[in-house]
Amino acid sequence: MIAAPELQTDFHYPQDTDTRFSSDTDFDDPDGRSAVQGKGKVKKGKKAPGEKGKGAGKGAGRLNGHHQENGMENVMLFEVVKLGKSAMQSVVDDWIESYKHDRDTALLDLINFFIQCSGCKGVVSGEMFRHMQNSEIIRKMTEEFDEDSGDYPLTMAGPQWKKFKSSFCEFIGVLVRQCQYSIIYDEYMMDTVISLLTGLSDSQVRAFRHTSTLAAMKLMTALVNVALNLSINMDNTQRQYEAERNKMIGKRANDRLELLLQKRKELQENQDEIENMMNAIFKGVFVHRYRDAIAEIRAICIEEIGVWMKMYSDAFLNDSYLKYVGWTLHDKQGEVRLKCLTALQGLYYNRELNAKLELFTSRFKDRIVSMTLDKEYDVAVQAIKLLTLVLHSSDEVLTAEDCESVYHLVYSAHRPVAVAAGEFLFKKLFSHRDIEDDSMPKRRGRQSLNANLIKTTVFFFLESELHEHAAYLVDSMWDCASELLKDWECMISLLLDEPLPGEEALTDRQETALIEIMLCTIRQAAECHPPVGRGTGKRVLTAKEKKTQLDDRTRMTELFAVALPPLLAKYSVDAEKVTNLLQLPQFFDLEIYTTGRLEKHLESLLRQIREIVEKHTDTDVLEACSKTYHALCSEEFTIFNRVDIARSQLLDELVDKFNRLLEDFLQEGEDPDEDDAYQVLSTLKRITAFHNAHDLSKWDLFTSNYKLLNTGIENGDMPEQIVIHALQCTHYVILWHLAKVSEGSCKKYYNDYGDIIKETMSKTRQIDKIQCAKTLILSLQQLFNEMLSDLGPGFDRSSSAFCGIKELARRFSLTFGLDQLKTREAIAMLHKDGIEFAFKEPNPQGEGYPPLNLAFLDILSEFSSKLMRQDKRTVHMYLERFMTFQMALQREDCWLPLISYRNSLQAGGDDDTMSVVSGISSRGSTIRNKKPKPVTGKRKLSEGTTSLTIVWLNRDQSMQTPVMMPSPHLTSTVMRDTKRLRPEDSYMGVYTMPPEQQQPQPPPQHHAPPQTPQPHHHQTPLDYNRRGSGLMEDDEEPIVEDVMMSSEGRIEDLNEGMDFDTMDIDLPASKNRRERSELKPDFFDPASIMDESVRTTHFLGYDAFQR
Repeated sequence: MIAAPELQTDFHYPQDTDTRFSSDTDFDDPDGRSAVQGKGKVKKGKKAPGEKGKGAGKGAGRLNGHHQENGMENVMLFEVVKLGKSAMQSVVDDWIESYKHDRDTALLDLINFFIQCSGCKGVVSGEMFRHMQNSEIIRKMTEEFDEDSGDYPLTMAGPQWKKFKSSFCEFIGVLVRQCQYSIIYDEYMMDTVISLLTGLSDSQVRAFRHTSTLAAMKLMTALVNVALNLSINMDNTQRQYEAERNKMIGKRANDRLELLLQKRKELQENQDEIENMMNAIFKGVFVHRYRDAIAEIRAICIEEIGVWMKMYSDAFLNDSYLKYVGWTLHDKQGEVRLKCLTALQGLYYNRELNAKLELFTSRFKDRIVSMTLDKEYDVAVQAIKLLTLVLHSSDEVLTAEDCESVYHLVYSAHRPVAVAAGEFLFKKLFSHRDIEDDSMPKRRGRQSLNANLIKTTVFFFLESELHEHAAYLVDSMWDCASELLKDWECMISLLLDEPLPGEEALTDRQETALIEIMLCTIRQAAECHPPVGRGTGKRVLTAKEKKTQLDDRTRMTELFAVALPPLLAKYSVDAEKVTNLLQLPQFFDLEIYTTGRLEKHLESLLRQIREIVEKHTDTDVLEACSKTYHALCSEEFTIFNRVDIARSQLLDELVDKFNRLLEDFLQEGEDPDEDDAYQVLSTLKRITAFHNAHDLSKWDLFTSNYKLLNTGIENGDMPEQIVIHALQCTHYVILWHLAKVSEGSCKKYYNDYGDIIKETMSKTRQIDKIQCAKTLILSLQQLFNEMLSDLGPGFDRSSSAFCGIKELARRFSLTFGLDQLKTREAIAMLHKDGIEFAFKEPNPQGEGYPPLNLAFLDILSEFSSKLMRQDKRTVHMYLERFMTFQMALQREDCWLPLISYRNSLQAGGDDDTMSVVSGISSRGSTIRNKKPKPVTGKRKLSEGTTSLTIVWLNRDQSMQTPVMMPSPHLTSTVMRDTKRLRPEDSYMGVYTMPPEQQQPQPPPQHHAPPQTPQPHHHQTPLDYNRRGSGLMEDDEEPIVEDVMMSSEGRIEDLNEGMDFDTMDIDLPASKNRRERSELKPDFFDPASIMDESVRTTHFLGYDAFQR
């Protein structure tokens, strides 16, 4: 393994050097004669500790541009950074200038800056600074902390605090950058700042701990950058020295060699000091806070260590540091796991670093693979993206089983997860494709390079055994493989052209799958939105997307206007293939038939449709023909007359044939011939299918069907299917007549009626918003019940009836306006009633089947956008009370309304926990993961939130299921007596590693002998081995929990083969600067990152799917 070498000395800041003052008289040494020379000597060009600038001896007045009053300076640095209007470099330069005048006063300003940034109202005075140790100062500041509010600048909301964090971090980075050549080496400023931040980071007060940890981590990042620059300078100096020394003696410049040696020595001393500073921060802050009880603090630590490893890989990218990221992959909170994955992505993206990640990859690969099923969607997406980067490094790292666990996610209902999985699938399946030679003529059709890739896509689709989800597969791969999926010319060639010599032809099943995929790609290109169940609906397209959409529609029309007739001719007897092919004209740009002079192909298409109508009696095929005629018969296009004539001729023949057959059939009396009955039924089926989409009133079908039904009533021996289709045809006749009547009435009374309804709704809303909302949801429920009684529980959610109710719900939601605060309670009550209605009627077939009204959640999702962010979480918790264990595990189509509704509650939420495959794990964490904020200036809103939550959660407890029980909140925002904290009430019980994962630990160091107080020294020496009290376990393992959807398998022993000793930071030996230049991504030998014990010989091809 890769071990970090030990430093020969510990980082210990001197106590009795020139940086300490025993009395106020030390300030009167203008020449710095009392300065002690040696290791702690002041560097050349710096002022001695007691040296003052002009005006330093004055009393009250202005110092450093700030007003002084009673010896205490108003903390203005915090205000400047908070406003964020000044250039940060000028702010830092002003502080440096004041530090050069009087560094104690400037340092006091900086200390108060950190105290103020933590939200503390107290101020450290000069007297406290000189005579109190850090622990005493922090205790004093804790007493002055405002306990009425748990908010502090890093967590406050509002415009003025929006950019505070970025300004705060920028200030620290610029401060170190501007001081990197002198001040940070004076063993005074950095000594004080690091000691203060280390003490604050161990505080029981969350605000102190959070703010100081962020500051310390950003300080460490800035120091890492300084160390990297020093290393580069040492490389340059060493190279110059070697070049000079290798010259001939006569040409060698000894003075230059002396200077280079002196420079190298100085750089080495500086680097040693930077190492000590980084060791102090790493051991004093990071090793304690990366396991903090607060998730935000843990996330900060993991994010920054990722930056260090990426920025200075020679020093930090080894297993001694990677282990912290590996352990934290098991963190209980999604935001921390997310930071781990993003940190690793930055490392795996650079392929030249993969050799250093070899052991880590072999140890934690299985964990990363399992995180693709994380209950947090964002975590699952980033886990898949990380595996895609791992895939780039070598095909041998991930086994076929690992890959298959990602493949099935292309069918996930959550689009970001599916898209990430689609990119992984595309990289894996098509990473070995040949590169086409630009000098050779481009091959088209089945001879093109895409032909095999399209076949591979078909094979994958068939092997996945989810045939009805072709639209999901296409949508998943659309962003990364649209060029392949839009190669319709190749698809047409694979279907129509004869196989090449030696090429295996597609089977009938493969041709069916290819046609289905081809239809889905055309629909996606024409509509530019995901399929039903993914996304919240249509979005506004950009100008570029609109242009792409128009170009795609033009190209698909030009191709399929020519190719569709021969395709229909070839597969005319295959009902499934014909049904899919007949949907293609719905997405055409029909004007191209005229502008492209393709009228003869239109005639050919109409002939083929006519022949298909005559050949088939299957309802799906006939309805597809009817819809195609409906799409082509648009009066806005010049082809309308041509298509209308063809349609009329076909219907004339069908109606004449039906009337003729009906007359003979009725004359046969009580003993009709079976062949005659079949002819009547088949003709009636064709007419009924057309009457669904076309107004056939001029053919007077009512009279014929009335005769047929009347005869059946009189004789009582009419075949059942004939009666059914006759009734259906008569139903369409009546509907078309009613539509005409309604259209006339609407035109006449629409304006008056609409005004009355709008005014009525407005008045009712003014009278009682909640009752108005209840009325709206009740009307939607009544319409839904009527639809269920008409269509039955197995209705199609794409039916016009259901879509009409959804559209009405959308319009209702618009009436609530944009002010969510005013309509908050009404919208919440509307969701409450809607959820109760959806689960009101259980399915008589058992719990494994969806409730009869579950589809109502699809309608209810139209109102989700009107919920406030915090209310979405409450509604989601309320929804889960109605869900059983089995419901949460279901992913079939019939459960999509529940999935979609949960997705709509997640969108814009702040910490919803949803599952990629199963939402069950979110229940235990939805409440537990939230930490309540104490009441702040936003008290009104907070009280509203609390009351609303109580109303929802105090509902009849009989509705709760065992898996929905909430866990208590735990906080750490005020001082707490650790002795009174019971083990079962502390974070330790939640986050402790399993017993088999824990390593023997050294004895706790809490009871070390107390140090002798030093009242005259304001700075306490750093003890970076000191552990936190009351916030941490005594070991160094992370806060973990198994957060996967499946509890199968235990977390493996994370500690085997890893170095558990906290190491000293030791920067690597000098290298040539060229080796430190920015690494460019490049492919390399995959065998270099995996040893034989973990290397796999699986190569993915068609055989990989034969499982």
